[in-house]
This record gives sequence, structure tokens and C-alpha cells, in this order.
Amino acid sequence: MSAPRVAIAYDCLFPVNTGGGERVYRRMAELLRERGAHVTYVTRRQWTQDAVPHAPFDIVSVWHGEIYDAAGSRTTRSAIAFALGLFRHFARHRRDYDLVIVAALPVLNVFAVRSALVGRPTVLAVDWLEVWSSRKWRAYAGSATGTVAAVLQWFAVRIGDIITVNSGFTRAKLRAARPKADPIVLGLLDLAGPPRAPVEASTGRADESAHIADEADPYLLFIGRHIADKRLDSLPAALAAARRGLPRLRARVVGTGPATEQVRAAAAAAGVEEVVELLGRVDDDELERLLGASAVLVNPSAREGFGLVVAEAAAHGTPSVVVAGEDNAAAELVVDGENGFVAASVAPDVLGDAIARAVTGGAELRSSTAAWFARERRERSLDRSVGELLERWRAIRAR
Repeated sequence: MSAPRVAIAYDCLFPVNTGGGERVYRRMAELLRERGAHVTYVTRRQWTQDAVPHAPFDIVSVWHGEIYDAAGSRTTRSAIAFALGLFRHFARHRRDYDLVIVAALPVLNVFAVRSALVGRPTVLAVDWLEVWSSRKWRAYAGSATGTVAAVLQWFAVRIGDIITVNSGFTRAKLRAARPKADPIVLGLLDLAGPPRAPVEASTGRADESAHIADEADPYLLFIGRHIADKRLDSLPAALAAARRGLPRLRARVVGTGPATEQVRAAAAAAGVEEVVELLGRVDDDELERLLGASAVLVNPSAREGFGLVVAEAAAHGTPSVVVAGEDNAAAELVVDGENGFVAASVAPDVLGDAIARAVTGGAELRSSTAAWFARERRERSLDRSVGELLERWRAIRAR
């Protein structure tokens, strides 16, 4: 059987957008292309006609416009507009694809592509970055819109010849709604790149001398969009709590967003404004330096579909602190005492204690973190998952 003609449908594209989902789909497109597939990335236009991003695959735009409101939430209008663009594209090109991979965020994408391909033997793979409870939907989008979105999600999880998810956490949620589903859990740890902290093959342990965190002047690091779900405003009070035992501990915050001023105000309220640095967006080289030199990555987010930043930190031997929660798959990546700690809540003393334990774990914790990453990266790779996806496609086509 010849290599397939594949389309990937998502409204964001890395590196124009830098979230976890964008990186997953970009790398998936590259891996499919490396395996000989012809790949078309169907997305929205965020560039001028003469400045299309360079990629080893085709890029097709079906709509252009903003997708977030001032609070950083996706808008209903943009979800409808992009879904209509997808429907028109796939209705026109329904004979041009053998496999379509569609992101279920926003969920209208799934209905648009399925409707456009009715009657065709095209295999539809639906990828779920997250599956939310109805309560979460209402909190995110309001009572009326959230209820509609929850109902649409209930129907959408029943669509698709192949289902993929970003974590075992999301797999369990999807199977609760569709018990007979057998989703592929995408291995994503290799998206963080190769290990930066050398690991001895004979022992499986990292070379502690290679770690570069400054123990005399430690800092915690946050990386991400400044939006409500990230709960970044909880970090200053937790830092203040941790500083009771670690008075030299500082915080460096990477990223921007509508919640930036709330973070600044929270730092002032906690009395730590002098030791909280808001760095904004930084280039890749600076990000690498910050990850390697930080004592701990702290991600107090309430919602993560995977938590790639945990893997990126671990690649440097930097442990992470995350917070347990029903919508936070990042907690699945952290093994207490091995590559960081999972705090029970964002309460200052609770989160602060987890931060302090990670910082005082020192070279031993950094060594076990690097070893965890080197081991798990081999076992949970996107390349392996793409191979499984293609095997399922071939099996369906052979029926």
C-alpha cells in the first residue's frame, strides 16, 4: 500500500503559535512526511500572503482572524468560522486525502470534517488534547455556551475511525464517555528534544557534575501564557512561603497574557515584588539557558492537556512542581521525589512546601530527573505513535 495523502486540521501552527498542541501537530506532520506521506496542514492564516511559514509540508489556510478574547479564552465566533472553513475545504477536496487528522479543539472541527467527508472512504482520526467535564465547560464559556459545548463534546467523542489522545489522563476521561474506544496515547516526550544532562549508560544515572543550576542563588521558573487557568497569581504567595526556609530563592516568569498585571499585583501583596522577574517572551537560546539554570520549574496550572514544559525542564535535569487537579494531565508526568513533586493545591504553604522540597533536593533530585527523562523519552515517543497511527490506517483501509 502506497504512503497516504494526509491532512492535519488545526487552527494554530508552530512556530507562529508556541503552545503544546501546535508543537504536537507540527512534529506529527514532519514525521509523517519523513515516512513518505504527502501532508497538508489545514489551518488559519496569521501571516501575509508573501510570508507563509517555511515547512516541509503544504500549508493551506481556510480562514483568518483572532481566536482568543481579552481574557485568553477561545471565542465561539472564531470556532464557528474556522469550522465552516474546514467544511468548505474538505468538501472541495474530499477525494484528495486518505487520512485526515483533526484536532477536537474546538470541538466543531470534528463535525465539520466528518460532514464534509460523508460517503468517502477517507479515514478520520480525531485527536483530543483534552476532554472536559460539563462543569469545566460552563466555567470556561459561561452557563449557556458551556452547556452546549459539553453536549457537542459528548457527541464528538463518538466520531472517528481512530482516536488519539495526549495522555493516559485524557484517555481515561474519553473512555468514560465512550467505553469501547481504544485511543492511541501519543508519546510526546521526544518533543522536548534530546537530553541536555548526560546520563551514564551503565548506571542510568545522570552525571551530577554536568548540572548547572546555581545552588547559591536559586530561582524557580514559570513558562507559559498568563491566563486564568495557569493560576500564575498563586505563585508569589507560594514563593513567599518557600522563602521562609530559602531566603535567597527568587522567581523568573516567562510569557505574557491578560493575567500579567494580576501576577504583578500578587507579588506586591505577598511582599516579593523585588524577587519576581517578569521576563516576557524570550528567544529559544535564552529559554534553554533559563531551563538549565533554574532550581525548579513551577507550573501551578489547573488545566494541562499534557504538560510538555515538564518534559522540557526534565531534559535539563530540572525538576518540576505541578498541582493535582481533575483537568491537569501534567501531574501524570511527575513522580514524587524522582523528577519533582505534585502539590495537593495552590495554597501558599502547600505549594511553597513542594517548591522548597524540589529546591533542596539539589544534585540528587536533578540526577534522578535527568535519568527519568532519558528513560521515558525512549518509551514514549511521538515517532512510535505515528507508526501506530499508520498501522491502524492500513488495517482500516484493508478491510
